[in-house]
Amino acid sequence: MSYKPSEIEKKWQKIWDDEGAFEPSSEKNDPKKYILSMFPYPSGRIHMGHVRNYAIGDAIARYYRKQNFNVLHPIGWDAFGMPAENAAIKHKLHPKKWTYENIDYMRHELSTLGFSFSRTREFATCDQLYTRWEQEFIIRMHETGLLYRESTKVNWCEPCHTVLANEQVEEGCCWRCGNEVAQKEMPGYYIDIVKYADELLSDLKTLEGKWPNQVLTMQGNWIGKSQGLEFTFELSAESKAKLDGKFDRYSVFTTRPDTIYGVSYSALAPEHPITKYLIEHGLIDADVAAKITAMANMTERERAQADKEGYPLGISVIHPLTNEEVPVWTANFVLASYGGGAVMAVPAHDERDYEFASKYSLPVKRVISGGEELPYTGAGELIESAAFCGLANFKAKAKIISMFEDSGFGKGTTNFKLRNWGVSRQRYWGAPIPFVHCGHCGLVPEKIENLPIALPDDVEITGEGNPLDSHPTWKHCSCPKCGAEAVRETDTLDTFVQSSWYQLRYATDPAKWESTGIDKEDAAYWMGVDQYIGGIEHAILHLLYARFFTKVLRDLGYCDIDEPFTNLLTQGMVLKDGAKMSKSKGNTVDPDELVAKYGADTARLFILFAAPPQKELEWNDSAVEGGFRFIRKLYDRKEKVTASTMPAIDHASLPGEAKEARAKVYEALRKSEDVYTRTFAFNTLIAACMEALNALDKQQDSEVWSEGIYILLHLLEPIIPHVASEMSAELFDRANLKGKIEILEEVFVQDSISYALTINGKKRTEIEIPAAYSNDEILAAAKEAGAKWLEGMEIIKEIVVPGKLVNLVAKPAK
Repeated sequence: MSYKPSEIEKKWQKIWDDEGAFEPSSEKNDPKKYILSMFPYPSGRIHMGHVRNYAIGDAIARYYRKQNFNVLHPIGWDAFGMPAENAAIKHKLHPKKWTYENIDYMRHELSTLGFSFSRTREFATCDQLYTRWEQEFIIRMHETGLLYRESTKVNWCEPCHTVLANEQVEEGCCWRCGNEVAQKEMPGYYIDIVKYADELLSDLKTLEGKWPNQVLTMQGNWIGKSQGLEFTFELSAESKAKLDGKFDRYSVFTTRPDTIYGVSYSALAPEHPITKYLIEHGLIDADVAAKITAMANMTERERAQADKEGYPLGISVIHPLTNEEVPVWTANFVLASYGGGAVMAVPAHDERDYEFASKYSLPVKRVISGGEELPYTGAGELIESAAFCGLANFKAKAKIISMFEDSGFGKGTTNFKLRNWGVSRQRYWGAPIPFVHCGHCGLVPEKIENLPIALPDDVEITGEGNPLDSHPTWKHCSCPKCGAEAVRETDTLDTFVQSSWYQLRYATDPAKWESTGIDKEDAAYWMGVDQYIGGIEHAILHLLYARFFTKVLRDLGYCDIDEPFTNLLTQGMVLKDGAKMSKSKGNTVDPDELVAKYGADTARLFILFAAPPQKELEWNDSAVEGGFRFIRKLYDRKEKVTASTMPAIDHASLPGEAKEARAKVYEALRKSEDVYTRTFAFNTLIAACMEALNALDKQQDSEVWSEGIYILLHLLEPIIPHVASEMSAELFDRANLKGKIEILEEVFVQDSISYALTINGKKRTEIEIPAAYSNDEILAAAKEAGAKWLEGMEIIKEIVVPGKLVNLVAKPAK
């Protein structure tokens, strides 16, 4: 019978469903593997990036099932967010209806590809039950002070009508829609991720060798730990009077206390309270005030990329050590969110400070020797630094900090670039933040027994504002504390909150989902995720938040896990015509059409064969066709199989071609463990299987054929599960898909070895040499085989590379 992928694949997908083949066992004494690919957003159709991500995870999960591990391999849907609201406007559909219809369609698409996901553990993050437990976590965070509400300047995306976290602003634009982001003052909810910054940073060391170095570096840089000195600059008497006594000093943080004697100016952020006071009270020229306000309205990234810009504020401070007056400026490179929004400037030893001082003709004072040109940022001895002169500058840091601490002028401290996570979003399709605003009690969390606070269904999505704000009844409620009339919070949670704890929800037995959000015992068994798979674009956003959330839930008593993802694989993008697949570029490939034409197994084979998972994959139609031909050839060779079990073969009695075929089959088997457990270089394993099938074609022994197909189907089942299962069931009652197949070392013992013969570096021929030959015997055979090229020549050098080649260097005989 010819290979008919559609019939075979539908048959086995039904068998697997009927058998519940992919459901993990509740037995916690078995060795486990938790294999997880980042869950998709239900946009409506899967794309080839999804196929690649899930084919990688599925191959790993299927491999470990065969090795008798208890495997958890779940799927779900990251279902809240702006796209659903945009679709609601475009198609005049409710976001909920759009989302769940998309989930149904995409679930079917994933099923047709034969992915071995657990059906019982599937959920969508917009499910009310998921929201119920998430809202409980948020309330517990508020009770411990980890979540708080305050009014600050935020990143505002006007087209999305929502606030963005710093991590969601890319090149000054919204990560979702790509439009420019503006600064806007408004109240919102924040989670104190900075409280965990040290642990998030130090625990990166536990992930070394398990996560890509690039991801670890990106997270370390984003957290941005810096140690230094925090001290105060006291305003001059004249400046205090100018500010009407409202301010007398401000704090400064520096990582370079060794340069303290070189300070020639200080700079404040445009949004610093002193700067704002000067503007609001007309103490700065109106034109200058307008320019400073414009600087304050730029995002941090825009300011970092802009030319240095600043203005004198007409005030000064007193240097804490020299008592000299130091002029105060405002500058666009000073950020309110870092180090208190004020800096000491040492242009002689800092490139940024020097650039600014040069532009505005500010004084430059050298205090470190070394280097001919300024700014000098290297090592040297301190000069012009009072009692610290002659000390090596980097050693002087600690002594200067100690002096500040002893005198009460300042203290050694640590700062982070990481900012607290703003989780408020002004949109409908998200998890409601479970608080109410009471005129008597202030901000009050909802009672746990009243959760979930669900979204109202009767809303109209117009794209203007937040429908929860304008809903006639939903936001009106009673205060959970005093019973008075109150107003429900209408902001919803950032969707990254949902994807920060889903790995723990999957680990909880679904039978317990109603009674608990995370089962501690289940989490202790399944966590951490043994292999996590997803794109490197999530290095900072999702992966950092998920690490943070796991630690928070640990400290709240929900789990005992420090790190959620033990091993991380970041797969490359799927390209076509050299560019990322995109509808706008017209270079997409529809997975549904691919499956309909060639079958799911061909799609899976190509996506794993075309490139190593970590690399970008360039689409190639002819390679897809080649994958189909290989599967069809494999299927046709079932007629060669005569044994229904693994045959016992007398290797010594086999002819050379049969021995070579066995060696190729077992080479693939030997390679497989490393591929499935460490390198994930499926392309090399598939290539080895193709070579083995070609070698089998060159020999006639039926037992070697039976053994070869038995092993090849075992190796390929995680990659092409439908046809491998079909053939295995027909030929071996699926016995080859259970347990481990032992490697027989006897097949690698060679009777003879093929040597290339080169003379004066030029290959002349190949010769078969008995494996037991000594070097002298190899050379004798080589000289005999190369006699016609050596005629009239004198051999002056003989080189034998064992198992590979013989090189003879010769010159004309005298």
